[in-house]
Amino acid sequence: MFKATLKSVLSRKLRLLLSGLAVVLGVTFVSGAFVLQDTLGRSFDAQFAGAYDDIDLQVAAKPRVDAGVGDAASAPVGLDAGTIREVAGVSGVGTAHGEVRVEGARALGKDGKVVPGTGGPRYGKSWTGETSLLKLREGKAPGQAGEVAINAGLAEKGHFSVGDSIAVLTGEPKRTFTVSGVFGYSGDRDSIGGEQTVAFTEPVAQRLMLGKTGEYSAVTVTLASGAKAASVQTALKKELGGGFEVRTGEELSKKSADRSRDVLDLVTQVLLGFAAVAVLVGVFLIINTFSIIIAQRMRELALLRALGASRRQMIGSVLLESMVIGLVAAVVGLGLGVGLGALGASLLADSMAGLEVADLAVPASAVIVSLLVGVGVTMLAALFPALRAAKVPPIAVIRAAAAPDRKHRKQTWTGSILLVVGAGLLLTGLMGSGDAAVSAVLPGVLLAFIGVALLTPLISRPAVWLLGGMFSRSLPGQLGRRNSARNPRRTAITASALMIGVALVTTLSTVAASAKDSVNNEISGKLTSELVAMGDIGQGMSASIDPAALRAVRGIDGVDAVAAASFDTAKVGTATQTVSSWEDWKAARGLLSLRAEAGSIDELAPGSVLMNKNTAEDRKVKVGDKVTLQLQRGERRTYRLAGTFEEMALANSVVVPWADATEGFRYAQPSQAYIKLAPGASAASVQPRVEKALRDSPEVTVQSKEKVAEKFNDGFDMMLNVVQALLAVAMIIAVLGIVNTLALSVMERTKELGALRAIGLGRGQTIRMIMAESVVISLFGAVLGVVVGSGFGLAVARSMKSQGVSRLSLPWALIAVYLVGAALVGMLASLGPARRGARLNVLRAVTQE
Repeated sequence: MFKATLKSVLSRKLRLLLSGLAVVLGVTFVSGAFVLQDTLGRSFDAQFAGAYDDIDLQVAAKPRVDAGVGDAASAPVGLDAGTIREVAGVSGVGTAHGEVRVEGARALGKDGKVVPGTGGPRYGKSWTGETSLLKLREGKAPGQAGEVAINAGLAEKGHFSVGDSIAVLTGEPKRTFTVSGVFGYSGDRDSIGGEQTVAFTEPVAQRLMLGKTGEYSAVTVTLASGAKAASVQTALKKELGGGFEVRTGEELSKKSADRSRDVLDLVTQVLLGFAAVAVLVGVFLIINTFSIIIAQRMRELALLRALGASRRQMIGSVLLESMVIGLVAAVVGLGLGVGLGALGASLLADSMAGLEVADLAVPASAVIVSLLVGVGVTMLAALFPALRAAKVPPIAVIRAAAAPDRKHRKQTWTGSILLVVGAGLLLTGLMGSGDAAVSAVLPGVLLAFIGVALLTPLISRPAVWLLGGMFSRSLPGQLGRRNSARNPRRTAITASALMIGVALVTTLSTVAASAKDSVNNEISGKLTSELVAMGDIGQGMSASIDPAALRAVRGIDGVDAVAAASFDTAKVGTATQTVSSWEDWKAARGLLSLRAEAGSIDELAPGSVLMNKNTAEDRKVKVGDKVTLQLQRGERRTYRLAGTFEEMALANSVVVPWADATEGFRYAQPSQAYIKLAPGASAASVQPRVEKALRDSPEVTVQSKEKVAEKFNDGFDMMLNVVQALLAVAMIIAVLGIVNTLALSVMERTKELGALRAIGLGRGQTIRMIMAESVVISLFGAVLGVVVGSGFGLAVARSMKSQGVSRLSLPWALIAVYLVGAALVGMLASLGPARRGARLNVLRAVTQE
């Protein structure tokens, strides 16, 4: 039986190779993700190794708010001299001194713009002298309030030298200093992890980075002679309590390295997404291939059964074939994945100055997962055809043809149950709101999606017959139409490979189109300001506008009103989310066209807050209820909910009084400004004067609201580019699936094709017949994918109403592209099988048994 199985594999090398290519793609992306993650992970570890060698222990207060929303970092809690004395008094502590090292010091280049980053944070610190880690390379330490020292990485990026002037943005408006010195790090490093650091004198660092002199962001501890770090760390934690963090230098290095892995995690997730699509689509291709092969080998399998092969041996024979395919595909995919991971690591390292790529290594996890995916998925997909092979009766040896396609009631029942459960979850999610709605919708989409895939054979015959009508005017078209409809299950499985990819990208494209249309509608229809000053999308919290400059803008002739906003992360009740505050709430309410949903939003009195409708529902509060807020600075406070307003993407948050924001937000300065012009004023004439007034706020750009909409659209377009790449992967595998199905179908119908050729069907007509069959199958998968994906996309978009998606839209242009692309895929996939069918020897074909 083993020999018979190997001979079967070798006799069908091309057919099984096409099936294996789908697995190769999936394994390539999986192993590439693991190799990339391992290589860059070790690169980051090496980059930050020794970054805190000059620190035995460091004490810092836990932040009041863990800023995991948006782009804001957590505001440090200042430590006073009393805390330093308390730390110094703990047994085992040799010395303890305070230091300031806080994110948020953005140096401006000689062009007036923020010096471009290289993937690391921007620190502002107090100069504490040279250490074993940090050494001056040029100049001297900052000794006066107007002097700073900068690291060599920043000096090179901004083209600064000792004696140059350098402007710095912090929690206060722009300040200009003189570069007194340039420092580097041990190991001849210009930067650690791409960070840019500006070192001030201690009082200046305290005022700019912490907002108050006499405070520190951390206490650095040097151990007493003979003391052990672990013992002193435990003693400090016990003495200081749960409000403090005590870390060793090694733990600080690991924390910095882990933070730099954010971009790495994103790339890994994208690669795994491609792998998931490839594997999912590949499953249908493998099932179809083995199903057709088994149908064609019916007499061979029956003969083996007649000769004494048991059902277990039949199942083992098919699974052995699949294991061989999966093993070969896994090995090939692993090799390609190593190359993909190495290339990705090199490209990402090039974008991060100073990051040296670690030696390439293949982690054990990549090998294990590749084998599990390659072999496991292939054998699992072949299991159902194997069970069919085991049911072949010995009497089938006398049959002249393969058994006709049979109904699969179990598959139908399973698909129906999954579709009903998925639809139930979808409805539950759509009737809810907020994060809970999205949490119910996503599993509902998945279950319903699988259910549709299992039920596809039920609609295959009528759908294919309907789509094939466009080709029925010619004889080859009529024959191709009939061929595509003769085996509904085979056609359905082949089309499902394309359906999955098209449905996935249509879902994501529909969500993106709805989000884009919602933003465009709000900006064009609700936003009444003609000009907007804001930073790049994704920098809404960290960008800053000088309040003095805003006062100047209000005095410009032609400016009617200005609404300035600041955004931050806060803890609302027990949940962390974005909050906002407006310097002139009355002006903001008018410029954003906000309408009250409950209560009153006309004023924002001290001690009260406002919420958008969905946030209030998520937090389960109503007008008049008490709401507790913990801002980045200050103590937790209780507010009264004065009113709620209808959804608006530009104000989709909790609104707190401006006076509280200036004291409690990490950055008290506004980060956005909406400018309404006076009647008759021209934006073209007013905009240059506004830009001139905001010249010392280089992080923001003054632009029309149409340009703002374009910037939001650019973000959605970037997501769509990734979606199109996913579709490309699905299309490649779909081509393999259709090629495989048609090639096997041509072999199966050799005698029939010979008869058609014998009665007058020409070579060109044979090619057009097979091409029509291929295009019909491809269009069936694409149309089904578009219908299913559009429905799921609208459901997901509807559940995201609390995230600002207020309109539902379909990407009609992309849908048309998907359908045209599917037709081209069908034509391309038919070329090889059609060429083979046209070249059949007529006499041999009609006499084939």
